Amino acid sequence: MDAAGQFIDYLIYELNRAPLTATAYANDLRQFKEWLSPNNPESVDFTAITQSDVRAWLASLSKKGITPRSLRRKIICLRSFFKWMIKTGKINSSPLHNISLPKLPKPLPELIKPQEIEEALFKINSDSSQDESPDEMLNSLVLEILYSLGLRRAELAAINDKDISFEKGEIKVTGKRSKQRVVPVPQKLMQQISCWQKMRDKTQQKQDPDNPLLTIKGKRITHHQIYAIVRKSLAESTAKKKSPHALRHSFASAMLNGGAEIDSVREFLGHASLSTTQIYTHVSLSEIKKAYTHSHPRGEKNIKG
Repeated sequence: MDAAGQFIDYLIYELNRAPLTATAYANDLRQFKEWLSPNNPESVDFTAITQSDVRAWLASLSKKGITPRSLRRKIICLRSFFKWMIKTGKINSSPLHNISLPKLPKPLPELIKPQEIEEALFKINSDSSQDESPDEMLNSLVLEILYSLGLRRAELAAINDKDISFEKGEIKVTGKRSKQRVVPVPQKLMQQISCWQKMRDKTQQKQDPDNPLLTIKGKRITHHQIYAIVRKSLAESTAKKKSPHALRHSFASAMLNGGAEIDSVREFLGHASLSTTQIYTHVSLSEIKKAYTHSHPRGEKNIKG
């Protein structure tokens, strides 16, 4: 068995990698060998591979139209393989040492139109009777908080009563890696939260000592339940993705389109890096381009011939 075969066995039997991963790596190594020696792939001596060989192979794949994502996987495969070669004493250094992964294009986030969010909220409220039910009040509050504050669903689920300051009009949010931030809350939303708490305490028997803000039958709301509420509430939206994260995207886009500074939006969203927030500037620009194309006399839609 050659080095490639030994490496695949190592992945399967020692690292317990998934069969699909092992198969993909085996195919990548086979393709590399066939490129190096088309007439006799099994004669390839992996100890003699140079960085130039690797770069030439990747360049040939790129010319064939291989996607950046596929190129990344092949580089990761070779990195792992030559790292194993060093570990087993077959080589002293890896030919992948200075070869970086190609960057993947970042897809623009899916947005839900503000008008459609407002319509969904209006429908929830109009469908209820004068005495709003706990379910309707919860559904409305979930949608309001996600869109008004741009929270992740995990952040929403984690809010406890003690995190809310009615006096200051603020909520303390616990984000990724337990990093906390304080977000301002509109007075109308604060009133809605207060009304919900009264309804919750009147109709549900408390089962969680942490006093979570949002509960169903006395238990903290789950991520799945939040997702289900959003998806059902936005059923009539034209957006492809009707999710809590789409509402977060819509919040960020609305803030930037409304003139908010990008650093303020970053703080609001709890992003560690400004580059993460900058994707929303591209969303805003795409909306501007779309408006120009359809509205200006010299826009593409209005130019004939």
